[in-house]
This record gives sequence, C-alpha cells and structure tokens, in this order.
Amino acid sequence: MAMYVLHESSSGYALLEVHGLDEIGQNTEAVRTSVSDLSRFGRVVQLTAFHPFESALDALNQVNAVSEGVMTDELRSFLELNLPKVKEGKKPKFSLGLAEPKLGSHIFEATKIPCQSNEFVLELLRGVRQHFDRFIKDLKPGDLEKSQLGLAHSYSRAKVKFNVNRVDNMVIQAIFLLDTLDKDINSFAMRVREWYSWHFPELVKIVNDNYLYARVSKMIDDKSKLTEDHIPMLTEVLGDEDKAKEVIEAGKASMGQDLSPLDLINVQTFAQRVMDLADYRKKLYDYLVTKMSDIAPNLAALIGEMVGARLISHAGSLTNLAKCPSSTLQILGAEKALFRALKTRGNTPKYGLIFHSSFIGRASAKNKGRIARYLANKCSIASRIDCFADGATTAFGEKLREQVEERLEFYDKGVAPRKNVDVMKEVIENLQKQDEEGKEPVEASVKKSKKKKAKGEEEEEVVAMEEDKSEKKKKKEKRKMETAEENEKSEKKKTKKSKAGGEEETDDGHSTKKKKKKSKSSE
Repeated sequence: MAMYVLHESSSGYALLEVHGLDEIGQNTEAVRTSVSDLSRFGRVVQLTAFHPFESALDALNQVNAVSEGVMTDELRSFLELNLPKVKEGKKPKFSLGLAEPKLGSHIFEATKIPCQSNEFVLELLRGVRQHFDRFIKDLKPGDLEKSQLGLAHSYSRAKVKFNVNRVDNMVIQAIFLLDTLDKDINSFAMRVREWYSWHFPELVKIVNDNYLYARVSKMIDDKSKLTEDHIPMLTEVLGDEDKAKEVIEAGKASMGQDLSPLDLINVQTFAQRVMDLADYRKKLYDYLVTKMSDIAPNLAALIGEMVGARLISHAGSLTNLAKCPSSTLQILGAEKALFRALKTRGNTPKYGLIFHSSFIGRASAKNKGRIARYLANKCSIASRIDCFADGATTAFGEKLREQVEERLEFYDKGVAPRKNVDVMKEVIENLQKQDEEGKEPVEASVKKSKKKKAKGEEEEEVVAMEEDKSEKKKKKEKRKMETAEENEKSEKKKTKKSKAGGEEETDDGHSTKKKKKKSKSSE
C-alpha cells in the first residue's frame, strides 16, 4: 500500500511519497536512525509535488486554516491533482500522512482520501523538515529561514490581535491597577495628614475622609488666613456648614506651628497629586464596570464587578474560570490556607475571594460555608454562560442572584426555593419572547413600509389617472367649445342665407305679378 506525506512549510505545500514500506514495516526506530542520514532518508522519501504560496498573506491564511483543521480550496486542488484518484465503491490503495489529525478528518470527509497521523508519520515529517531545503532545488540558502521568521511574526501578531478570550486581559490589568491605586492613595493620604498636621493638627479629628482632607488642606493653605469668608467654600467641599464653622474656629485656636511659604507650596502640590490619583481611581472603576458588563455581564450581575474581576484575574482568564469546578472556585484566593490545612490536617477554608460578596456577610455563622458553596456553584454557571454564550445578557445573572437570595431566606426562615431547572427554563422562555417581540416590530415596520410604498404607488397611479381624466375632460371641453363655435358660425351663415333667399323670393313674386298683369292686359 502506497503512502504519501503532506508537509505544510512556510513557503508552500509539499507532497512526498514514501518508498520501501515493506522493508521498514512502519518501524519508528528505523526511521529515527535514517533521519539523520540524508542518503538513507532520501531513498525512503521522495518529493512528488510542491505548491508554493503566492504571497505572505496567502501563507498566513493557509497556516491559519491548517491550525484550525480546515482544508482550503488550494490544498484540495493540490491533493486531487497529485494523488491517485479515489474510485467510488473501491478501497483506495494509498494513504496520506499528516501532522494534524483534525485536518486529516476534514480531508477524509471532503475527498474520501484516507489519512493517518501517528508516531511513524511524525518521524517522517521530522526528517522532511530537517532536509526540506535539499528536496526543493530552487530554494536559495536563507530563503526558508526568512519565510519561517516572517510567517511566525505575522501568525503570532494575528493571534494576539484576535484574542478568543474576549479581551478579558483588560479587566485583569484594570483590577490589578485598582488594587495598587488603593494602596498608594491610602499611603499618600496618610503622608498628607502627617505633613499638614504639623501646621493644623485639629483638622484630622474634624475631617476623617482622606480625599476630603486633601481638598480642605489645599483650600485652607495657611490657617492664619482663615476668616468667615471661607465658610461657603468649606461648606461646598465638606457638605456641612457646621463642620465648616468648626474648621474655622479650630484654625483660630490651633496649636500647630507655622510653616514657611515654600513648605506650604510642597504640601499643596502633594495634596493635589493625591486628589488627582483619587479622581483617576474613580474613572478606572467606571471603566472596569463597563468592561465587566461587556465581558462577563452575568457574573457581574450575580456577585458584583469587583469580586467578579478579581476571580477572573486570579484564574488567569474568563475561559480558565469557566473551566474551574465550583469547588475550586469556592476557595479561589485561599490556596495558602488550603495547603496549610492539608499539611497540618486541619480544617480546610470555606471560601476565598467570594468572601467579599455581600451574601456571605449576610449569612449566619453556621450557614456561611453552605452559602459559600451555593454561591460558588452559581458563579461557575454564570462564568460558563458568559464565556460560551453567543449573545451578552444579564438575564441569567439576575435570576441566579434571585436564587441566592431565596437560599438565604431558606436558611433563615425555611421558605423552599425554586429549582434551578425551572428558573433556567423561565429565563430562556423570556429571552425567546423578547427575540420574537424584537422581530415582530421589525417585520411590522417592513410591512408598514411595504404598505406605504404600495399606497404611495397606488396614490401615484390614482393621481396619474386623475390627471389623465382631467386632461381628457379638458380636451372634451375644448372639442365641445370648438363644435359649439362651429355650430354658431354655421347658424349665423344659415340665417344670413335665409335672409338673402327671402328677398329673392319677394322679387320673384313681384315679377310674376307683373307678368300676370301683362298677360291680362294683352288679353
């Protein structure tokens, strides 16, 4: 039985025929020993055909198709042209060796060419890769390395650009930066408090919030310049007029030391930097909320944006989180405590990062482990829906949150919760109804537009008919007017003729009378 090997290189497709299979007997050890020696390997494997790629873009498309296990039209035509034809109803007398089993199954489904992928084929392909520049005579030294490098760069660039994980690395970076900013803002705000307390120590007890303290310290600047005129500005910042008056009274009786203008400028600039960081932290949090609503809407609706983002970042990606079982998700973030408990044979932790959820804080002490396990189960469902569903919706996350609320009521009051199957069916039915309702207005609008078009065409036809009728009426009226004028003219002519004929008759009458008289006189 003849055997062919397909090698997908960076410069094109190569089809090679394997000889002496009866002698080798598909022994991988024999092939391994013959791979290093070109003279021996060249007797076993010989080049049958080579199809070069047209351009770098064509090479990238072909390699992408091969990596996904898809046979392109070019590869199909290349194989059908150079391989023996497979007759229907007869068993083929050859086979095709491939490195990708998925590609082999696709080729067999489309062309009925028998394909195989095993250690023997892989060893043959390893030898082909090692001596490929010797098989292709037209290749110059260095051409193969350049094509491999260019294709590797373009392939990796395309994979990075089109990330299948829905760009969840942005969420991971945002949550890391948010945690870092929280630490930095806290440490910087404490430094502002300590620095400005040398000048105005009573302000620390009046203003507790770090951000407000930085704003007030920047506004006050020198405490000796505080007057009643500063009350409106302080009230606007603090939101309380009594606190503003208290700040002014404390400033008048302050025990702090005076600072030089240069020191006050440095304190003010540092306070402004803390305020800018706090403002940026708010913007970053809004950005994280919007990204979570796009990437994992159900997980965010169930457990919150911050906890959901921390789970994704700790797992590495949304896909990794979706692959985790609920038991792993439950203790995600408590790995040290888990391994310590396993080492000392103590109690294992009940929860990790999901402890920051409000559900566990609301549960009683004896039910915290139960609600943590139940919440981890629902988080696992929500992450899988977000990762593998086609459309983004928060319907599943909202219903899962309702289930957790019902479970809390069940632990506290004993009210039986709904089953998960019934809840999921209800969500799917609601989504189907929404889709149908969304399609109906579109269809109705299309029908309305068609009706409007039909009505418009009918109206245009009616207007055209009316215009034709009006034109015909006008023509008829013109004809009637013309016929009436002609009749009037003919009547006038007749009257004139009739008058002229009467006069002639009278003349004839007179003449006849005269003739009669003459005749009588002659008698």
